[in-house]
Amino acid sequence: MLKLLKDFSKKDWLTILVGIVFIVAQVWLDLKLPDYMSEITVLVQTEGSAMSDIVMQGVYMLLCAFGSLVFAVITGYLMASLSSNFSMTIREKLFKKVENLAIQDIKKFSTSSLITRTTNDVTQIQMLIAMGLQLLIKAPITAVWAVTKILNKGWQWSAVTGVAVVILLSTIAIIMALVLPKFKIVQKLIDRVNGVTRENLTGIRVVRAFNAEKYQEDKFEGVNQNLTNLQLSNQYKFAFMQPVMYLVMYSLTLLIYFIGAYLIRDAMMVEKLTLFSNMVVFSSYAMQVIMSFLMLAVIFMLLPRADVSAKRINEVLDTDFAIDEGEFDGKTKEVGTIEFKNVSFKYPDAEEYLLENISFKANKGETVAIIGSTGSGKSTLINLIPRFYDVTDGEVLVDGVNVKDYTLEALNNKLGYVSQKAVLFQGTIRSNIIYGDNGKEEVSEEKMEEALKVSQAKEFVDKLDDGVDSHVAQSGANYSGGQKQRISIARAIARDPEIYIFDDSFSALDYKTDARLRHELKKYAKDATMVIVAQRIGTIMNADKIIVLDDGKCVGMGTHKELLKNCDVYKQIALSQVSEEELSNA
Repeated sequence: MLKLLKDFSKKDWLTILVGIVFIVAQVWLDLKLPDYMSEITVLVQTEGSAMSDIVMQGVYMLLCAFGSLVFAVITGYLMASLSSNFSMTIREKLFKKVENLAIQDIKKFSTSSLITRTTNDVTQIQMLIAMGLQLLIKAPITAVWAVTKILNKGWQWSAVTGVAVVILLSTIAIIMALVLPKFKIVQKLIDRVNGVTRENLTGIRVVRAFNAEKYQEDKFEGVNQNLTNLQLSNQYKFAFMQPVMYLVMYSLTLLIYFIGAYLIRDAMMVEKLTLFSNMVVFSSYAMQVIMSFLMLAVIFMLLPRADVSAKRINEVLDTDFAIDEGEFDGKTKEVGTIEFKNVSFKYPDAEEYLLENISFKANKGETVAIIGSTGSGKSTLINLIPRFYDVTDGEVLVDGVNVKDYTLEALNNKLGYVSQKAVLFQGTIRSNIIYGDNGKEEVSEEKMEEALKVSQAKEFVDKLDDGVDSHVAQSGANYSGGQKQRISIARAIARDPEIYIFDDSFSALDYKTDARLRHELKKYAKDATMVIVAQRIGTIMNADKIIVLDDGKCVGMGTHKELLKNCDVYKQIALSQVSEEELSNA
């Protein structure tokens, strides 16, 4: 929790300081009330007292109460502002951290957990700052100040108050010991609820297609019930605290008056008025002491969960970047070349290599295709180029420079990447095509139109009522797979990159559209280098170089015709898609 406090700015610390001043003033006014009450008691019991004196003491009490209210409102406003700004800062830091984490870093946390940490966990800390900080400052000041005022009023009353405080502290300690370990479980269960909800919404079409609504409802009911049961268990324990507090508070008041009655009965006539005044004052201050511990009880309810949330947030913020950014700005003599030198790769927690000893070079203007059976490492291989992962052994060079030496911005500006699953963002078709920064001039209207034409997206975009300004729903849910894929390809084309990377990006297109797109793209980007991962032989058979992967190893490299003669794996893949006669005529 203390780690996060370093995010307080000087202005925030000043706000806290001002808040402390107002809280001290509020406590002083609250503790003045019993003094005026004592004065009124003495005046009422004293013969010859003027009514104006009694009224004046009453006016002072009203002014103290009003002043306390004003200070409380100002303090509440300051703490609310402080907590809101703090939560904004933490959410911003979390978002930026996640944005810059490598893929392997993000996989340490589930998506649902990252959402919970950015929302619910931050809210827990915000609540602690907004409410708990006031109480944390006010409670000790009130307790200590009140105790100093009642110490000399009578040891009997002080002893009873001390016993009451011990009972309260013991109750709080027992409840905290029972509840504290469960708060971490609560946050994990919230992760699971978010995960199941997100899974259901993402796969809603599959759920309905398989009539699995009841199955999903039961699945959600299970995790939701676990969370509910644990929360109820915690709240039952906390609920026990309040009646104990009030029982102690009212019992203490009763005992103070009970002891006071005996003391007054046995006292001399002169002392009776003083004892009665002391009893009234003591009972008021004793209530202030008890209320202080009631405020501490609220803090003890907020603090454990906020502490767990703070640790979960720090887990993300303290995650070291698996990929260290270089310093090279991207200005090279070579343009559009990619070279793999004896590249091997395995995932951080894996024992076996996924890719072993891969070497090839793609020169400017060449098209290099990668093909292989499912799980052979095709996508992993090209993901090493934009540094989604770093190689375990060997080197990946772009324009003759190791990708590890580039700044990530400079490296990405050289690439036009189209992912295996078409990704669109909520907005319009226009905003998706001109998405991001390519380190060059902004994408012009002509460039966007050209990208749509080359990607074969223009034919369906022009038919839309709003054209390129047509709405795109979250994840592009209002477009078909082929339409989303073509818009994604147009986004890469609009960047005019040196190197295109297509990760099985033509799979959702029909053969005719696929052929037209590749033909137009070859003409448009004749000087650009292309790396294509594909399953279809028809998509890659005209590539300048085809790399065949099998179980992470390169088992063949060459042109289509060369591989048909020299590579059995490639020939088997080809024959599984087209006849031998069609291959021979290709």
